[in-house]
Amino acid sequence: MHELGIVFHIIDRVERVGRENGLEKVSAVVLELGEVSGVVPGYLTDCWRWAAAKSPLMEGSELKIETLPAITRCGGCGRDYPTVAHGRTCPHCRSGDTWLLTGSEVDIKEIEAY
Repeated sequence: MHELGIVFHIIDRVERVGRENGLEKVSAVVLELGEVSGVVPGYLTDCWRWAAAKSPLMEGSELKIETLPAITRCGGCGRDYPTVAHGRTCPHCRSGDTWLLTGSEVDIKEIEAY
């Protein structure tokens, strides 16, 4: 379960930002999670509750997850399409010359604090 490692990394980063900005308490962290990131949101939130309870700054904070859609671009026809529905083969021209534009992200978008 790599979700626990991801949570530890996020909390470490947020605590560092908290120290740099004199934050007293973090109420929520908004995370952008790509649709094909390989991270399981339910595991992430379970790990979050456990790990955040161990940090005075983070205790009781909420992890809000915003899912970013996976979008692939085709080098054959130049069109974009939803990755999950069509995979690596372009549904427009059937080319396999494709690459992922978005959908693999795991990014801290926002920290809600006081």
